[in-house]
Amino acid sequence: SEFGRSCSPYMMDRMLRVDHAGEYGANRIYAGQMAVLGRSRTGPLIQEMWDQEKKHLEKFNEILAENRVRPTALLPLWNVAGFVLGASSALLGKEGAMACTVAVEESITEHYNNQIRTLMEKDPERYTELLQVIKEFRDDEMEHHDTGLEHDAETVPGYWLLKNAIQLGCKVAIYVSQRI
Repeated sequence: SEFGRSCSPYMMDRMLRVDHAGEYGANRIYAGQMAVLGRSRTGPLIQEMWDQEKKHLEKFNEILAENRVRPTALLPLWNVAGFVLGASSALLGKEGAMACTVAVEESITEHYNNQIRTLMEKDPERYTELLQVIKEFRDDEMEHHDTGLEHDAETVPGYWLLKNAIQLGCKVAIYVSQRI
């Protein structure tokens, strides 16, 4: 395997599985947002972020195949849940879609930072390539987060409630996607 197995195979499988699930979910969220806002002035901005997420998912598809890690069995659920979250947040308008983006990308950034810490503690030289991928994707997610804030995410009514509810959902998705 390209990334070696200094972490236990079990831990590495879980790490790669959940990253793939997260990128898959993000793609479905943006698909839902585009279904609602694709023809609006916000459409090109959402499309640009979605295009980056497509590249992330493509890379994790390759990494899963190279390391013979199965994806989470919950992809059919994340397929629907991600799309519904994206579309329903977009029904609140541009600000709702951006609030969803801020919430999700903040959760993913935190998750990637935890993984970077873990890999750095285990064996940074062995995981050079994986660390590079995760850092690059983390930076993209942070950029999406900042874009959401710049496009009025915090002005949607009930922003903090919406953000916290979405982030709780992200934490649950991360927890179960690692395990199932």
